[in-house]
Amino acid sequence: MQKAEGDFATASRESRSRKAPNYDAVCFYAQQCAEKYPKACLQEAAIPFPRTHDLAVLLNLLLSAQPSLAPLRPALDTLTAYAVDVRYPGQVSTKVTAREALKLCRPVRP
Repeated sequence: MQKAEGDFATASRESRSRKAPNYDAVCFYAQQCAEKYPKACLQEAAIPFPRTHDLAVLLNLLLSAQPSLAPLRPALDTLTAYAVDVRYPGQVSTKVTAREALKLCRPVRP
């Protein structure tokens, strides 16, 4: 969970940058934060999980132990795309996208 919070701090810091903010990085680190929390919960519950960036896969595994997390699905579905798409040419994140990524990430954090 410490790694997840580090990713959230990085995303938050970059989103506030006044000089040359990297909105792609904000989206990526918001996704990484949202990925590490379910993985930590799965590990604590001794539920095996695959190596994946697909947050819906992780949520599906976690729902047996924590069904109250089901409402997170729409946010996690959106965040999943930021694991890879924003890191390569072809898609560029905007300030609005970056703010949305941080907003979607917040409810995933305990």
